[in-house]
Amino acid sequence: MTDPTTQPAANDPAALPTVRERGLAKMAEVYGWEFQDGPGDHFAVTADHLFADIWSRPGLSLRDRRLLLLGALTAQGLFDVAGIQVGAALKNGELDDTALREISLFLCHYVGWPAGTSLDHVIGAQLDQHAKAAKKAARNGQ
Repeated sequence: MTDPTTQPAANDPAALPTVRERGLAKMAEVYGWEFQDGPGDHFAVTADHLFADIWSRPGLSLRDRRLLLLGALTAQGLFDVAGIQVGAALKNGELDDTALREISLFLCHYVGWPAGTSLDHVIGAQLDQHAKAAKKAARNGQ
């Protein structure tokens, strides 16, 4: 029989990961690479609120959230950040080349042809980079 005084209770906050740990884990899941804790309030809000809370809420999958984010980033002309999202979606297997190309064409009709076309260029660059990484990994037996 286990001594209950030596085991943390299931609802003991000390037994649960910290908000920061949950945030860093969600960031790693979303982007496909490990994140280290960072300094400052901006990083704290990003990890503790945006990722531990917002990206972790039930009701939408990571893919759903990524699709929404790609639309919002394209509408705002934030193609550098959209490129990060496209790369992460490819790495995580959430979206493939057909789906990504369809997203850019679809968004042309809602956020404007120039913005959708710019996203399509970003997608093309990310697809090329992803293909090169896959070939390199195959050559290295990974």
